[in-house]
Formats: sequence, C-alpha cells, structure tokens
Amino acid sequence: MSSGNLSAWVQTCSMFNEAGRSKSFSSSTNNLIHPLKSFPVSFSTSSPKRRHPGLSPFSAVSAVLTSQATVTEVLEEKKTLFDFKALMIQKAESVNRALDDAVPLRQPLTIHEAMRYSLLAGGKRIRPVLCLLACELIGGDDSVSMPAALAVEMIHTMSLMHDDLPCMDNDDLRRGKPTSHKVFGEDVAVLAADALLAFAFEHIAVATPGVPPSRLVRAIGELAKAIGSEGLAAGQLVDKDSEGSANAGLEKLQFIHEHKTGALLEAPVVLGAILGGGTDEQVEELRSFAKCIGLLFQVVDDILDVTKSSQELGKTAGKDWVADKVTYPKLLGIEKSREFAAKLKEEALEHLSGFDPYKAAPLIGLTNYIAHRHH
Repeated sequence: MSSGNLSAWVQTCSMFNEAGRSKSFSSSTNNLIHPLKSFPVSFSTSSPKRRHPGLSPFSAVSAVLTSQATVTEVLEEKKTLFDFKALMIQKAESVNRALDDAVPLRQPLTIHEAMRYSLLAGGKRIRPVLCLLACELIGGDDSVSMPAALAVEMIHTMSLMHDDLPCMDNDDLRRGKPTSHKVFGEDVAVLAADALLAFAFEHIAVATPGVPPSRLVRAIGELAKAIGSEGLAAGQLVDKDSEGSANAGLEKLQFIHEHKTGALLEAPVVLGAILGGGTDEQVEELRSFAKCIGLLFQVVDDILDVTKSSQELGKTAGKDWVADKVTYPKLLGIEKSREFAAKLKEEALEHLSGFDPYKAAPLIGLTNYIAHRHH
C-alpha cells in the first residue's frame, strides 16, 4: 500500500475512536464510535433474538450486566482491548507483504510487471482482511486463511483490470494511477489479468497449510462460483446490458450489485469461515452478513460516484452517470440511497449478534467503515 493510501486508511479508521456521534447515516461520519457501542444486542435475562448452537456466547459481558448503565461501563472498560485503527493497519500491511512475496518478478518480465503493477497499486484490502477476520472469528489463524485472502485480492485485481478495458468501462484511472492497459497496452493487461486469475487458484491450492482436503476443495468451489457465470461474470454482463436502459429497475440493480460487487465480498468471508473450521450454521450466518455488506459497499460506491471528485476517489468520478448506468442514486435519489445503506448496515450487524461481541468487534468496525467511507 502506498504511503498516500495508507495515510487515508489511517485517517478514516481513526474516526472509529471518536465518541458521542448520532446514528444518522446522512450526517458526516456519524456512528463511527467503538463498534461494540452500536452493537444490536439485548442483555436482558430473556432469550436473545438470535440463538446459534455452537456459536460463542457473550461470555465477556455475562451475567454481571444488569442495566444499560452497567453495559456502558463495561464496554468503556473493555474498549482499550480493541484498537480498530491499529488492527486494520496491521492486517493491511501483512496482506501487502504477503502479496509482494507471492507474486515476485519472474520471466517473462513484462507479464509479471503488469501483474504486480495492478496488484500492488494500493487499496484498502477490504476483501482479504474480511477473509482473515472471518477465520479469526471462528477460531482459526491468519496462516490458514492468508492464501485464500490473497487469492481473493488477486481475483479482485483481475476484475478491475478487465473492468477498466476500453471494451468494458474504458477507464484511465484506478487507485490514483493510470490503468494497466494505459501503461502496458490492452494485450498485456488482458494476459496479466488472466494470469492473476489462474494463479489465485494455484496459490490457495498449494499454499494453504494444515487444512483437510475436503475443506480446501469446498473453499475453492465457493471461490470459483463467486466469479463465474452465476457470480461476478453474470453481474458484469447484466451491468453492461443495462447501460442506457429505461427498464432497469431496483430488482435488476440489486442483481447487478449482488453479483458484480457482492460476490467478491461474500466469498472471502465464507472462505475464512470454512477454512477456520466453522460449522455449517456459522458459515451460513456469515454468508448472510457478507451479502449485506456486499450490497452496502456498492450502494455507498454509487453515492460516492456522484458526490466525490476523481481526486478524492482515486478513480474517475461520475463515470456511471456519464455511461447512463443504473445506480441507486439514479433510481432512489441520494437521501433514499443513504437510508437504504443505513438499513443494510443494521442488518449486517444483526447477523453478527450470535457471535462473541469481542471476537466480532473487528467485523463490526469494518462494517461501519464500509458504511461511512469517503473513497
């Protein structure tokens, strides 16, 4: 990650340590407090709304919580045990180091230079971090989920390289830098993207340590499905077909986002849960969580596309509007889109409510970050 991108990441993450914010999504950086403070959990003596056999209980705050005041006091005391900013920096840096090691310069140099150019261009590494955090939530270790996390980032980078091509979105800027085909030519960009796709599956297959073959095969199958004709490729196709269409409504828009963007946010969460040894119920609960944040990510992206500059975004602003693509602001307007994003955020947090809140805190924080990001 470049120093500029890392600085932006640090600045954004630091907002999670602020307190005293309201819950309105439409206000700037609202609700960006310690993630546990907005965690939708009931501490009453009655049965909780969501029970999951095999999931961790709320042991950290247990039976001593007899009032909301006591809850607040305990959470304040525990807050120092969790530093979202430091955790995200550490995770992103570990992903960057692992990516650098995984794709060294080799012969033929041109294709490897193009692969590394796009793969190491920066970015917040949300997808690989999601994979690592989901694995940890289940009780697994980073060493088990890191190859899958890198594979997802390689595939994500491949999708961006393809997306930027003249035959697709014809974009000149990505992550604040000229796009791959502008630097290396269209032919090399296509081949480098294809090479990243192939290497992603090779890497997860040969570099994942100590995982039973059945679990590894299941994870690889999930990843393949996420990017195929029922996943990313389907979303991209429908997105292209919908440009300039007067009949593209909310149902089609949701299909596009769930497949084009959501599939590559769902996959790392599910992979992390599978590789970490999660039960079927845990995997499916986290899948539902990931579906919410996947759609949330794209709704926010649509909003940013029409409210931020190219310099702020690190990519060409307003390109969806110029291309006459169907977006949430186009169909709902800005304010209704923000309300929908707030609803998705709350639904995502609800899917984490059956897990130990302290183990889930990083995912809660990351959900808040996705909802309130500025680029």
